[in-house]
Amino acid sequence: MLRYLLRRMIVMGASLLAASVVIFSVVELVPGDPASFMLGTGAQPETLAALRQQMGLDDPLPLRYAAWLGAILQGDFGTSFTYKTPVAPMIGERLQVSLPLAVLALVLAVALALPMGLHAAAQRGRVGDGLAMGAAHLGIALPNFWLAMLLVLVFAVHLRWLPAGGFPGWSDPLAALRSLILPAIALALPQAAILARVLRSSLVETMGQDYIRTARAKGLSRGQTLRRHALRNALIPVLTILGMQFSFLLAGAIIIENVFYLPGLGRMIFQAITQRDLIVVQSAVLVLVAAVIAVTFLVDLAYAAVDPRLRRA
Repeated sequence: MLRYLLRRMIVMGASLLAASVVIFSVVELVPGDPASFMLGTGAQPETLAALRQQMGLDDPLPLRYAAWLGAILQGDFGTSFTYKTPVAPMIGERLQVSLPLAVLALVLAVALALPMGLHAAAQRGRVGDGLAMGAAHLGIALPNFWLAMLLVLVFAVHLRWLPAGGFPGWSDPLAALRSLILPAIALALPQAAILARVLRSSLVETMGQDYIRTARAKGLSRGQTLRRHALRNALIPVLTILGMQFSFLLAGAIIIENVFYLPGLGRMIFQAITQRDLIVVQSAVLVLVAAVIAVTFLVDLAYAAVDPRLRRA
């Protein structure tokens, strides 16, 4: 197990290093000059040249990458070109919204998908299966931004049970949690539909194995066989989807954050792109990539826990 962990950690470190090169290169090659954006189109060439030198934009690209990566390894994410504040506290502040939102949405997705997938597999070919998979198809087809606006209209405007948007901060945990419920539901429902379909397909495939037929021959009902024997062995594709979904929920919630006016990480990256704030974009995207790689590493560990044979891979 220790060798398995060591191999995965080496792969994780190499992936993060390669990702940092790609992120830095792509952001730097995007058209537009941060100095020109900050000073406006009427800036004098001398002023523009002085600002570019002050921002380090005239240095060679490899030198700028080395300086950026070295600073990050020391915990220094740089200073925002636009706001003149350190990037690390900005990212930390936005993660206080994006991370709980992603976790809450994933918990809701699993809570909905697990019973739906189990029910559909247990009722395979029957009315219950058709209804569950029909609901899953509908959940996948509905755009989450449309679902978000519908939730606002029903629960915030008409019923007035929950706030329509904004985030009051964690000084009032109950108010903060209430402000995340609607966006979490909007994010969770499509993901729950995907997860339920994957779980149902994996369970149906597992139910055709010889050891499942042996369990049924010993007198176990279909539901008991599903829960006791099939579920554990059907989890590997489900864990893969869960890892991908958490990464999406953390990094790809920008539309929902804009609908609910949440100060999340995705919204900050979008604003930084429009402002050509390169240091914010590079650092924030690297943090997201690191989170995705870390989640992938945890999923690999979960694979090994579910199926010990994978530890020898």
